[in-house]
Amino acid sequence: MPKIFHGLCAILMACTALVAQSPPGLPAAPLTLQQAVARALTGNAALAAAREHLSAVRATKLTASARQNPTLTLLGQGVTLPEVNNDGGNPFYYSANVSRLFERGNKRGLRMEAANATTDVTESQLRDQERQVVLSVRQAFTAMLAAKAALAIAEENLTDYRKTVELSKARLDAGDITRTDYERIDLQLAQFEADDDSAQLSLRQASAQLQQLFGVDRPSAVLDVTGTLEVPAVSLTMADAEASALATRPDYKAAQQSLVLSQANARYAVAGGSADPTVASEYERSGADNTFGVSIAIPLRVFDRNQGEKERTRYEVNSSRFALMAARNQVVSDVDQAWLALDTARRQADRYKSRYLDEAGRVRDNLQFSYRNGNSTLLDYLEALRDYRSIHLSSLNANVQVWLAIHQLSYATATDIIP
Repeated sequence: MPKIFHGLCAILMACTALVAQSPPGLPAAPLTLQQAVARALTGNAALAAAREHLSAVRATKLTASARQNPTLTLLGQGVTLPEVNNDGGNPFYYSANVSRLFERGNKRGLRMEAANATTDVTESQLRDQERQVVLSVRQAFTAMLAAKAALAIAEENLTDYRKTVELSKARLDAGDITRTDYERIDLQLAQFEADDDSAQLSLRQASAQLQQLFGVDRPSAVLDVTGTLEVPAVSLTMADAEASALATRPDYKAAQQSLVLSQANARYAVAGGSADPTVASEYERSGADNTFGVSIAIPLRVFDRNQGEKERTRYEVNSSRFALMAARNQVVSDVDQAWLALDTARRQADRYKSRYLDEAGRVRDNLQFSYRNGNSTLLDYLEALRDYRSIHLSSLNANVQVWLAIHQLSYATATDIIP
């Protein structure tokens, strides 16, 4: 056993040494969309504040469930030392009184009901805030994927055009073209370099925006993401999306719970119009006499019968009913608009993928080959390059719009359209 123990210690020390010798600052593995969402849900500062607020609201249930405390009153009068008061002409007096207010109309139960409803509404609001953060993360993640793809396109175009500039320089040295033609070609390189710089800036900005949702105070330059922008298949119908949204949307659920809360407050206001008696018992000692008594005090609700709160809460119930109707209409509208946006974006993406993207690539390759062999003009070649760059970026943007529409539909239905 000692040999085995020493062997394990040696292996552990060797592993520790290897870890210590590993180069620091190695970039972590690229994040997937699911990992990015999970990281934001755990690290986002706004969500952390909302969770603490929910805990504070839950604590109000303790206050609502508390019963009325009894009151103890002690009284002493004419208390003197026996040796001073020997004649008995000034007898001492003691009293002890215990009283307690008893609530009628189930006020405590109604307070607890209102506190529970308030907690439910706050929890649904937290779920809705999480839903909004998830949407922001998905949008930022997609923007970063799009920025990476746009940077790859810009670098491909820049690399390819630099080859054209090099070939044009060789043709200039050989006397096949004039210096003016070469300089016109070289001047176009500035646009490709500017496109590459802009793409790199967009990628850094997208990374910073995504990390801000993680709760990071200083964005890292080595953050990377992985995923696809290829258009996925969506089998969900509009009717299914509407039904799912009405069943799961936390803001719609919060509107339903707000109606329950308003009704609980209205019942509590009615109970507040009842009179709460105060029952007391008292012990008295006056000189050598001991007495015990019981009393009950009942307020006469002649003028104030809580009329104002009854009226106010009645209107609040009606307001909550209309708010619930508005919330339902908003849910259906959100789903319909997101569905139409997804349908339009898919048609546009399909057109670029099935037709225009391949055509632009063939035209560019043909004119590039033709120009390099002296069979087409410089203007034709530059125009083909601009068309290819424009079509390629438009195709990428169409795919991005599809994913953004999917994220919006997921947000509208409070589900994951694409897991």
